[in-house]
Amino acid sequence: MAEDDSGTDAVETDYAGQVEDAFPELEEIDSDSLREQVIEAWVLALERGGWRDIEDVPYAWNIHEVSNVEHVRGVTRIAVDAARQQRDFHGADPDIDTVVAAALLHDVGKCYEYVDHVDDDTLDDPDGTYASEEVPHSLSGYALAHEVGCPLSVQRAIPHFLGEVPKRTLEAELLKSANSASSNAITQAAMGITLDEWVEQYSQTS
Repeated sequence: MAEDDSGTDAVETDYAGQVEDAFPELEEIDSDSLREQVIEAWVLALERGGWRDIEDVPYAWNIHEVSNVEHVRGVTRIAVDAARQQRDFHGADPDIDTVVAAALLHDVGKCYEYVDHVDDDTLDDPDGTYASEEVPHSLSGYALAHEVGCPLSVQRAIPHFLGEVPKRTLEAELLKSANSASSNAITQAAMGITLDEWVEQYSQTS
């Protein structure tokens, strides 16, 4: 237990526990080291963003009724289902660990990007070095994956929206399509519009 500036005990947030509870899909990752890297990236993002609870990170800056956790889980589930269909029905060979890890990390950067779009009581001293809208979450997520040592195959599958990666892998394309599928479901349910319509109307990335 740490001390705050007043000299009294302050309770440390168990970010790793929050991440593990939020994402049961972590168990889909066979590699113990990769699973730990995914958790570590989320812990760094939550700490630097100053979030008190992972569930407080919204799906989008203007859609708060759906959490980022729900979206990330949806993308992961869709991507894994599609990967298994590619393998079992079409005979392709997507790497499931890469798909799961990249899907779980594809929106970790929202912990940095959305600090200005939530109530102050959900945050505790965001680190301005990281927490801002200056870098799109797709790129900051790539940076976090690199920082914690995720394999290149995972890193390159994370930029999912802006087309930042020059060479798209099977796993990267899976993630991009799964993100669109989940996002279309969310924007339709929340606002009655498609993802493309939401992007056109609000000029924000998802």
